[in-house]
Amino acid sequence: MSETGSRKKVVIAGGGTAGWMMAAALGKVLEKVVDVTLVESDAIGTVGVGEATIPTLVSYNHLLRIDEAEFMRAVSGTFKLGIAFENWTDIDHRYIHSFGVTGKDHWTAGFQHFWRRGHELGIAKDFGEYCLELVAAERERFAHLPDLGLNYAFHIDSAAYAAFLRKLAEAHGVKRKEGRISDVQLTGSGDIKSLRLEDGTVLDGELFIDCTGFRALLIGQTLGVGYDDWTHWLPCDRAIAVQTKSVGPPVPYTRSIAHSAGWRWQIPLQHRTGNGIVYCSRFMGEDEAREFLLSQIEGDVLTEPRVIPFRTGTRRAHWRRNCVAIGLSSGFIEPLESTSIHLIQRSVMRLMQMFPHGGVNPSDVDEFNAQTFYELEHIRDFIILHYHLTNRTDSEFWRHCRNMEIPDTLKHRMRLFEETGRTFRANDQLFAENSWTQVMLGQGLAPRSHHPVADVMSREEIANFLNHIDENVEKTVAGLPSHETYLNNYCPAASA
Repeated sequence: MSETGSRKKVVIAGGGTAGWMMAAALGKVLEKVVDVTLVESDAIGTVGVGEATIPTLVSYNHLLRIDEAEFMRAVSGTFKLGIAFENWTDIDHRYIHSFGVTGKDHWTAGFQHFWRRGHELGIAKDFGEYCLELVAAERERFAHLPDLGLNYAFHIDSAAYAAFLRKLAEAHGVKRKEGRISDVQLTGSGDIKSLRLEDGTVLDGELFIDCTGFRALLIGQTLGVGYDDWTHWLPCDRAIAVQTKSVGPPVPYTRSIAHSAGWRWQIPLQHRTGNGIVYCSRFMGEDEAREFLLSQIEGDVLTEPRVIPFRTGTRRAHWRRNCVAIGLSSGFIEPLESTSIHLIQRSVMRLMQMFPHGGVNPSDVDEFNAQTFYELEHIRDFIILHYHLTNRTDSEFWRHCRNMEIPDTLKHRMRLFEETGRTFRANDQLFAENSWTQVMLGQGLAPRSHHPVADVMSREEIANFLNHIDENVEKTVAGLPSHETYLNNYCPAASA
């Protein structure tokens, strides 16, 4: 890179959510030491279906000092307390994977051990009844409860979010250049030197961020970083997205509804609903998928259905030489657990933490790639769990998922939980113990034993312990306003 004291020239190739999240963070945090140019073309569309998020986005917005109510109005946002999984375990079966925690843990054992003891004694309610976020989601209620630590995320219009971040980035010195990239020029050593646009403009840089989506123009096409395909574990390879006008109050959760060859989503914004279908083209054709999706949606259709081919997997390196891939250019895991924007955010924050002061350091590159791979593999296993751990045998797709080989890391997690009721979170993995417990129980995997600490308590003590948690949850939820009322008071968006 350039000499100490000069501003580092960063070029971001591509806009959308990934490009503008990166640009906003650089502009807000490093405005005095970086010179950032983002190049994008209005003629090139973005995928733009990642409208459901997880609580980490709350932290990202806080770090950039974004006013939440202003942000929510701009993106027509609603609050999200979890995801309802319908037809995944069995047809007509439903459970919610919620944010937050369930019950109260002991330092030796998670709450699920005490719940299981209570279940054996016939005095425990369903596991989810002891989770504040889950019960609030079911009752369609919401409010900010900072003292109680209510965990939430957002449903957003991702295109509006990119526009919101663009304003923030440009207010902190980021420059936007309209145009298509026609050529990428390399130095003699193999680093990226510059991008040439179709109008002849040349953008020199020292660090390049690839946000070109599935094309992976810089990291893949130019630097030749290969791709590891995970479709043998996650066979879905197509999505179709469509927007509809809202027909009722927005619920504070995402719906994920399994069908014969995949699943479909419903994401409620304040004035419209995001709908889509994810499917495996080996088991369902495009016309059949489109027809099925359109037969299931409610409300006037606002957009033409858009087909999005994808291949689940990861780049073999996410930082190569002076190029960092962020977003779809780095890989793709289907958004079943709303991790798409989270993975963008994690890469942005990881790069900010390792931003080179002088030249690119190989140790930074290695650490960035190692951390990224570790996180991706953890999320990959969690998504595979939903498909593999099912009772469904009603279609060839589900029989394939039940019988497919899965990673050894996931086999271990499932076996550990089934035999002992234990699950552990290592090294700040995204999905904590409660997430694994909720999904494994929801998908039908029941532990055969519990920690002996739960047997220390008498039947009466267990009953009092569970009742106290249940009463607190019920009392808190009863005092919450409806989700719709809270939105109308806190962050009403302009009518669509």
